[in-house]
Amino acid sequence: MPRRLRLACLLVGVCLAANTAHAAELLLHKQAPEIVLMDLNGKRVDLHAYRGKVVLLDFWATWCAPCQLEMPRFVAWQKQYGPRGLRVIGISMDDEPELARKLYKKLRVNYPVMMGNEKVGELYGGVLGLPVTFLIDSHGVVRAQFQGETDLNAMEEKLKALLLQP
Repeated sequence: MPRRLRLACLLVGVCLAANTAHAAELLLHKQAPEIVLMDLNGKRVDLHAYRGKVVLLDFWATWCAPCQLEMPRFVAWQKQYGPRGLRVIGISMDDEPELARKLYKKLRVNYPVMMGNEKVGELYGGVLGLPVTFLIDSHGVVRAQFQGETDLNAMEEKLKALLLQP
């Protein structure tokens, strides 16, 4: 690939990521968009049903290396903080449910994972880069958004602060 074309692709990717981050930031301090989808086990998952709980909503894909690094932490957090009101929900942006199902089993994921699509991605600011994670408070309001490879310790601190709020 010619150097100019590589540079143009890089700049477009940076612009798309910046636009995604900006669009997602518009959700901060607003009600989280409603989602009702079937999880990988065929159960209906309605985000509204999680009111009263703190929700970590994670958009990911099997081909995304940072996504795969985060997921074991999310499994641990669901186990550790679940009794305090945390509910982790994953949304795979893979095209094939079987790919997501294989990783789900391999990592022993202990939270629901749904298959996302362009419409769901658009509701959350146009999910163009992964991972994208939203922290939603017990009233259904988006309180934090993390784009790309993230400091998981900082995310955990925000999560713990939300769990302490009434």
